[in-house]
Amino acid sequence: MSQPDIHLYTAATMNGYKPVIFLEEAGVPYDLTFVDFSKNEQKAPDYLKLNPNGKIPTIEDRSERRAIFESGAILWHLATKYGKFLPTEEVAKSEVMQWMFFQVGHVGPMMGQAMYFQHIAAPNGQVEPFSIKRYLDESRRLLEVMNTRLEGRDWIAADEYTIADMMLYPWARAYVWARASVDGLPHLKAWFDRIDKRPAVQKALTIPKANPQFWDEKADASIFAKENAARFSGDVKKS
Repeated sequence: MSQPDIHLYTAATMNGYKPVIFLEEAGVPYDLTFVDFSKNEQKAPDYLKLNPNGKIPTIEDRSERRAIFESGAILWHLATKYGKFLPTEEVAKSEVMQWMFFQVGHVGPMMGQAMYFQHIAAPNGQVEPFSIKRYLDESRRLLEVMNTRLEGRDWIAADEYTIADMMLYPWARAYVWARASVDGLPHLKAWFDRIDKRPAVQKALTIPKANPQFWDEKADASIFAKENAARFSGDVKKS
């Protein structure tokens, strides 16, 4: 039996879910290797040959005999390879790219830092109220940008569901874990609802592991939060 073209290396993080969402939505066969952060597998020599930055996700495209890292580059590669979730008209395609860069340059870093200072630094003895407020305020501002963009439209770019939506959704939808407010953002909430209802997305959020604490305000995050803080305790500099 032949192997699928795409071998995905990922973990249960906002960036890690992005290529899974695409592959499930597109119905593309793939196999998956779960990268275990607790064993530092992302820094293993064989993995660093695929991704010199030692992060996830990464794919190996067997048909092209090459590896691709960085989630935005991965989704762009998959969309162009399979001709799905990316318009062909140049202006529309550019629009999609702009919102992808908005995610990787703004939404991910800002919300990621809000999560880090609250869920990793603080539980490990580095409580920094100024940093927490700074990143929460900026996260809220970016969610407001998205809300304004989504007024009168269903999708973030090109008037269709694209890889820009797939890129932004795991981060913006994790406002719960970031403890960011989405109060008064009806267009953003409606966008969440539309994507929440997509079966492929809901399946993707269980692969490689479901973390309802990221998305569900009613989920019990107490045990997960302690495990998460302990797992990344080495990332916190001690004074």
